[in-house]
Amino acid sequence: MPINGLHLLLTYKCTYECDHCFVYSSPNSNGVMKISDIREILKEAKKIGSIEIIYFEGGEPFLYYPTMLWGLREAKKAGCRSGIVTNAYWATSVEDAKEWLKPISKIGVDDLSISDDAFHYEELEENLAKYATEAAKELGLPVGNITIEDPKKYLTCNEWEGKPVTGGAVLFKGRAAEKLVEELPKKPWDEFAECSPEDFSDQKRVHIDPLGYVHVCQGITMGNMKKNLLHELFENFNPHKHQICGPIMNGGPAELARKYRVKHEESYVDECHLCFDTRLKLRARFPEILAPNQMYGVLT
Repeated sequence: MPINGLHLLLTYKCTYECDHCFVYSSPNSNGVMKISDIREILKEAKKIGSIEIIYFEGGEPFLYYPTMLWGLREAKKAGCRSGIVTNAYWATSVEDAKEWLKPISKIGVDDLSISDDAFHYEELEENLAKYATEAAKELGLPVGNITIEDPKKYLTCNEWEGKPVTGGAVLFKGRAAEKLVEELPKKPWDEFAECSPEDFSDQKRVHIDPLGYVHVCQGITMGNMKKNLLHELFENFNPHKHQICGPIMNGGPAELARKYRVKHEESYVDECHLCFDTRLKLRARFPEILAPNQMYGVLT
């Protein structure tokens, strides 16, 4: 499995509680990755051999700034490119943002992705993402914006095709499946016969969370690196035989619901919506695969 990207969920905690968040991050979320965890991941990355880039995400990774900086330095020493995803809560002005970013610019980073959309800044007088973006440009950092559009503003029944529009659309899993589906057009459940967001047969990246779970898609894991070595999880992962990935590969979320005889609604907004609803009902049956609780809105 030629995975070349590791996306580390440094923490589930976040300064925001956005309706579209598919990892259910919030100020009340638990789970923080330690330096020792990152050290183990980097050691395993060397054994895997194909890892080229490591991202630091969340939640909000800047909440644990020293740990993030340590990870960026060590990733560079390991010969990996690196990236960060942030909501820029820390960028209270361009001047202040530059102070936050100067240590990162000295280490070097290959991508700084800053969330800038209605879910984060529409109702605020100041757009902190714009301060952060300007500061990054002044420091010569490679920066871009992640903009997720509110589906109720750009979709009509005539335009909707039953899946997110490419580029900047909500995926209806996690909190989005709970908060954003009302009044949106839907399609019959059995039409979702493929998974367009993920190709488990050609996995290019995984997410690793603070609890050790290794996600092929958020909430679908290949195992836990605190129980088995990461390189062994990669070597042993067979998506066709995986109890969740296999059915999805054979016929999309519709096949997953059909195979396990899951009771479902007659229609859904998109394939992620049906998949997430089905997985919620299968969690008791596959507790180690459909994990952790945080990914399903259960804060422990």
